[in-house]
Amino acid sequence: TIRPVRRSYYDPSSAPGKGVVWEWENDSGTWTPYDMDVGITIQRAYEKQHPWVDLSAIGFCYVIDFATMGQINRQTQRKRRVRRRLDMVYPLVSGTLPKSQSWPASPGAAAAPPPPAAPGYRPVPRAHRLRVSPAACQPRGAWVGKATARTFPPLPRHRGAAAPQSVTPEPGGRRLGGPQPPVEGGGRWWGREGHVAPSGESLFPSRACAVAQATVVSPWAQWGRGCLLPLLTWSLLAPLRVPTVPVKNLTGSSPVNPALAGITGILMSAAGLPVCLTRPPKLVLHPPPVSKSEIQSIPGISHSCRKTTKKQAKKGKTPEEVLKKYLQKVRHPPDEDCTICMERLSAPSGYKGPQPAVKPDLVGKLVKCSHIFHLHCLVAMYNNGNKDGSLQCPTCKTIYGVKTGTQPPGKMEYHIIPHALPGHADCKTIRIIYNIPPGVQGPEHPNPGKSFTARGFPRHCYLPDSEKGRKVLKLLLVAWDRRLIFAIGTSSTTGESDTVVWNEIHHKTEFGSNLTGHGYPDINYLDNVLAELAAQGITEESLAQEKD
Repeated sequence: TIRPVRRSYYDPSSAPGKGVVWEWENDSGTWTPYDMDVGITIQRAYEKQHPWVDLSAIGFCYVIDFATMGQINRQTQRKRRVRRRLDMVYPLVSGTLPKSQSWPASPGAAAAPPPPAAPGYRPVPRAHRLRVSPAACQPRGAWVGKATARTFPPLPRHRGAAAPQSVTPEPGGRRLGGPQPPVEGGGRWWGREGHVAPSGESLFPSRACAVAQATVVSPWAQWGRGCLLPLLTWSLLAPLRVPTVPVKNLTGSSPVNPALAGITGILMSAAGLPVCLTRPPKLVLHPPPVSKSEIQSIPGISHSCRKTTKKQAKKGKTPEEVLKKYLQKVRHPPDEDCTICMERLSAPSGYKGPQPAVKPDLVGKLVKCSHIFHLHCLVAMYNNGNKDGSLQCPTCKTIYGVKTGTQPPGKMEYHIIPHALPGHADCKTIRIIYNIPPGVQGPEHPNPGKSFTARGFPRHCYLPDSEKGRKVLKLLLVAWDRRLIFAIGTSSTTGESDTVVWNEIHHKTEFGSNLTGHGYPDINYLDNVLAELAAQGITEESLAQEKD
């Protein structure tokens, strides 16, 4: 199998042409380079002496402030340090700038390298991101012209086979067998005598280079040189397609994933398998820019924005009066444990907190699910909750009454944009924008009187503009009004406490990808979120209740 390869040429006045690399500081304190196109955009604004540059035009929600040398996230307002390096030297080539070329698509095509570029141009191979130099990406049988090249032992010959005197021509007219001419600069021939890797560079080239090395030399030629293994593996594995080894987080600080991919590639190549290392798709959080004239309201839903404020708890009813609606007294409790205090139902309640005005030995049964508890324990549980007139069974989670949450005040916007989500090409997209400002916690929150943060707002979420997508939106509006979308707690992502977090109703925050699991396509998402809403007591019946 032969796959196409390519290399990029940049003008000497661009960032790579000048050896300039822009980097940002990650959470571990090390520096990560921006992608080449991002670095060029930043460098162009830097040279024009702009005070800052907005990267949203190329799909990133960041602003680079040159005065403070910082990167600011437009959504979360989080700041990171950035720096500009001048010590990255790319190979300089001269000659006529070649037309767009790629590796030949058929084995019989010529394998000659592309002609040199015009004076002052610098090629930046894709292999640079994999920490593999352009020299390591030569096809099998190419010359390596470094005096520091190292040779590795030749492949073992089949027992009884003599070294062939004839040579096997390589596509393009080069020789792969027999004595090889010397290389200028002390380099070695990379072919029958074993792999040669320049010092400090990767032994296993990346991407299609590995495929070229594994396929230019046929197994029959290897048989002629006395090697049995490639012939056997070729005959057994020829019907298989070229395996793909994905390499993730190549721009991160950890070398683990690239190292594992390289080791895997070496082992598979040694077994005669062609290997292609691929890069995962980019994260696409937001859709292309949309003008105000392209935004549409959602049919069947009034308005396009909804605000929520703190709802006061219902007054005039004690916890005992609230629970009385949902319970039946049990005169002869069964011989089992109360799942709240873990004491026997025939014994008094084991709750040791503030004592409610209920006898500790009274027992009640919830009318819907028939689970039995100490009344003393249920009253204590209600007092420790939201005190909104609702009750949720601690055993089966059945909801009695209308459950409300502790979501801080904020705003929810929703409209249709003229772009399709992956997996939903037949409809447009519903965009939801949540915005909650930081503030001070109220009496219903974990730490009353203490300030809370609101990271990542405004948060953009997406639904397909289909019949089921609109149904989900209507139920999400009910959840918003009942303050169930967000809560104040500890972030499972950052570990930060006293901050606004999602409240068990999952949203899709990736528009054009699904790298984090929060994007499309996801054929089960709408059904899953309907189930999560039902677990919060929000169903189609809730829509009728809200209208009433």
